[in-house]
Amino acid sequence: MRARLSTTFRSLTVRNYRLFAGGQLIKLIGVWMMYVAQDWLVLELSNDSPTALGLVTALQFVPVMLLTLYAGTLADRFDKRTLLMVSNGAWALLAIAQAVLIATGVIQLWHIMVFAGLLGVAQAIETPVRQAFVSELVGKPLLPNALSLSAATFQTARITGPALAGVAIAWLGTGPVFLVSTVMAVAPVLMQARMRPAELHRPELLPRDERAEAKVADGLRYVRTRHDLLLPMVMMLVIAMFGYNFQLTLALLAKTVFATGAATFGLFNTALAVGSLAGALAGTARKGRPSVYLLLAAAVAFGLLAIAVGVAPTKWLVLLLLVPTGFSTVFLAQAANQRVQLGVDGAFRGRVMALYVLIFLGTAPIGSMVISWIAETFGAAAGIWLGGAVSLVAALGALVWQLRHAGDRLSFQARPMPRVRVVHAESVAAA
Repeated sequence: MRARLSTTFRSLTVRNYRLFAGGQLIKLIGVWMMYVAQDWLVLELSNDSPTALGLVTALQFVPVMLLTLYAGTLADRFDKRTLLMVSNGAWALLAIAQAVLIATGVIQLWHIMVFAGLLGVAQAIETPVRQAFVSELVGKPLLPNALSLSAATFQTARITGPALAGVAIAWLGTGPVFLVSTVMAVAPVLMQARMRPAELHRPELLPRDERAEAKVADGLRYVRTRHDLLLPMVMMLVIAMFGYNFQLTLALLAKTVFATGAATFGLFNTALAVGSLAGALAGTARKGRPSVYLLLAAAVAFGLLAIAVGVAPTKWLVLLLLVPTGFSTVFLAQAANQRVQLGVDGAFRGRVMALYVLIFLGTAPIGSMVISWIAETFGAAAGIWLGGAVSLVAALGALVWQLRHAGDRLSFQARPMPRVRVVHAESVAAA
């Protein structure tokens, strides 16, 4: 057990990474508390309108579509630690302003929409820089473990934040939840200020004059010539757009399908997050780049599980299914992230990760509006199972694409135990 724990948490032996992970954990607990309270407040202010909730969710991610690629060039040009301190500081100030409006009782729906857009700007800058910064904290040998621990930090916050928010909303209302989240948002700035720049790993950076010439188009051309990067990005574009909408669909499922309160909504989020944390920890032992077929298998599993959640007839069955769904959600996202990060040259990491973030988060405005329309027209459950069906089709399409590109084929074995395995091109040629 001791050996297992030392392997799982080995990146925490690095002081800079400990500070980074601690600051992120505190902030993200507050962020998830704020998101849950925000969703509930929007439904209260809009008379349970899925369209209003979808619009607020979309506005959070519109800046990601517009600014993320530019943020990637900043990450390749300037000091990532400084950029993170500035963007996290801006997030904290905006969160404080919104909390004041809510606490004083003057908040209106359009205020929430404005703050959703402004907070999205801070997120658009922070996210790709943070993704690229992890490699500087620990170096390439520890990068798979550090990425998995960062995902585990995120999922721990998803467990704690919604659970605390659900109880706090039921007992105190939405105002106190926003006030607490603003205090927690300052943590990353304080932790990043305490880091030791001399201990950062920066051997792969371009020279200063070349960094000044880093362009978005160069990163796009780089990805276009790399099939191993292009496939996970295209597949995740579709899955993130239509399948990863649980922030929207679970609130609607709890309130409109099962007619339950904030506590059940919190339980839905917690069940999803428990599985997500397990999925994140499952990747901590990985020491190298995940295979493309592991990635594709995770995508197929996610699509099937999301369909099952959407057609589940009772809230207790939904709770049960959300645990493996959460596992597959994060296991898939981490496998895609690690396959991209561990396959990219350091000089292009900021721009490539910015493109990945754009694909992963920037598609949310489109997806949230489509799914909210489906939910309003056909019901919240349809928004979930249709998203799962589209994700499954994307996963199977990516599998066919990979098999044709590599010349591999699938082999089905019925005995002694049913299984599917990949027969690689070399074996096919030898046969």
